Amino acid sequence: MSKERLYLYDTTLRDGQQTQGVQFSTAEKQQIAQTLDRLGLDYIEGGWPGANPTDSAFFDAAPDTRATMTAFGMTKRAGRSAENDDVLAAVMNAGTPAVCLVGKTHDFHVTTALNITLEENLENIARSVEHLVAQGREALFDAEHFFDGYKANPGYALECLKAAHDAGARWIVLCDTNGGTLPEEVGRITAAVIDAGIPGDHLGIHTHNDTGNAVASSLAAIDAGARQVQGTLNGLGERCGNANLCTLIPTLLLKEPYAGAYETGISMEALADLTRASRLLDDILNRVPVKSAPYVGASAFAHKAGLHASAILKDPATYEHIDPALVGNTRIIPMSNQAGQSNLRRRLAEAGLEVEKGDSALARILDEIKAREAQGYSYDTAQASFELVARKVLGQLPHFFEVKRYKVTVERRKNRRDRMVSLSEAVVVVKIGDQKMLSVSESHDEAGNDQGPVNALSKALAKDLGPYQKHIDDIRLVDFKVRITQGGTEAVTRVIIDSEDSEGHRWSTVGVSPNIVDASFEALLDAINWKLIRDGATA
Repeated sequence: MSKERLYLYDTTLRDGQQTQGVQFSTAEKQQIAQTLDRLGLDYIEGGWPGANPTDSAFFDAAPDTRATMTAFGMTKRAGRSAENDDVLAAVMNAGTPAVCLVGKTHDFHVTTALNITLEENLENIARSVEHLVAQGREALFDAEHFFDGYKANPGYALECLKAAHDAGARWIVLCDTNGGTLPEEVGRITAAVIDAGIPGDHLGIHTHNDTGNAVASSLAAIDAGARQVQGTLNGLGERCGNANLCTLIPTLLLKEPYAGAYETGISMEALADLTRASRLLDDILNRVPVKSAPYVGASAFAHKAGLHASAILKDPATYEHIDPALVGNTRIIPMSNQAGQSNLRRRLAEAGLEVEKGDSALARILDEIKAREAQGYSYDTAQASFELVARKVLGQLPHFFEVKRYKVTVERRKNRRDRMVSLSEAVVVVKIGDQKMLSVSESHDEAGNDQGPVNALSKALAKDLGPYQKHIDDIRLVDFKVRITQGGTEAVTRVIIDSEDSEGHRWSTVGVSPNIVDASFEALLDAINWKLIRDGATA
């Protein structure tokens, strides 16, 4: 039996940009568009030309894509013809093969927000879509607030859809704009739309995540017959976000009944690049990836309990619903004080350390881990630091260099504009073989803003490590977390640092001390030493 075609529509560059604190540059939009195209999306919505300079500039220099590049806008305004509406003209002038127009389908919004009659709104929808079709564009109609509108006045909401469909719209997209409609309602109403005469193969779904059900509601609409689904990478979007394509895509490709019933433009090879695409977007936004994100999160395939890890060794299917490699992710066996020898041997093997079952070294490593965790360390996420501890116990920890001393100063002083500013400076002295090397670094960005003492330490430590410099030049600190593990005058500080290199490898290290700078420095040292080991540097 042949599969039905399901079309995937990405709106990261438009709806995703409405996320609080998100503003893409034109170059970033181009990079994201190319990433989406490599994944195999059918449509890429580039933005609203004419609404802001960045979106207009993007369409002027949009990359060539296999996906159908789509411009977004709104239906013509009342009292004007489609041909003479300057807002609609700006969207048309983007020159994209497809255009998506948003229009009202909730009578309350028509009379209150637009302050026009219901008949005028129907006219605006029909004439706008007709204009797109006459110009040879593929027309999409985003039925804004459709589900709320249908529940308030089903007859009128359906009239709006029919006006767009009869005017030649290729896709009618049902939008849960406020995100409050639950999956059962979405499925039931989508089926009612199809029964009313809008074919499912012309019907799309666009959900928001305000109840945490955007993905479930999208699947409910597909189950009811919709054949286009819209969403964003990592669930970006206004308020609580849109349907997360990083969850939807693998579900559609890997889970029944969807995998057996539908085909998409995404190959299994492209699916294996999904985790990288997800983290690339977070990198562009300078955001820490959500570790618990389904499929692509760093903890999506992490097995902490010793019982789980023991079963995973026998068959990964015991505690994994898919092979993580299918989405480009990896399995993690964290080390913690709950760990048993099954966890330990698996984690050691992943680090390239083979220790036979029953070897007394396993007990020594576990004892060391548990003793250090009693002091405040946590190896649940700091896998790189765990590996260094294990190597030390096994006598397999290379000695690349020795830190003789370091110093950090933070100064507050007035600048030329008579404003108080901070200046952090670090000095690090290391010994490599018989040679001592001193490095000094200030911490500031391109604009001259101080970035703090830990940043200064990181720069000074990585400034000159002689023969090892080529291995560490591409290390970048991407996250810094601090936790006080006990209060009062004897407080202990735990620092977790996430580092990344130019190849996209990411690792975590931990440091513990009553002094936050010492704890940070310990984590920084571990990050560099782990990278040198991973790169095969010779001590």
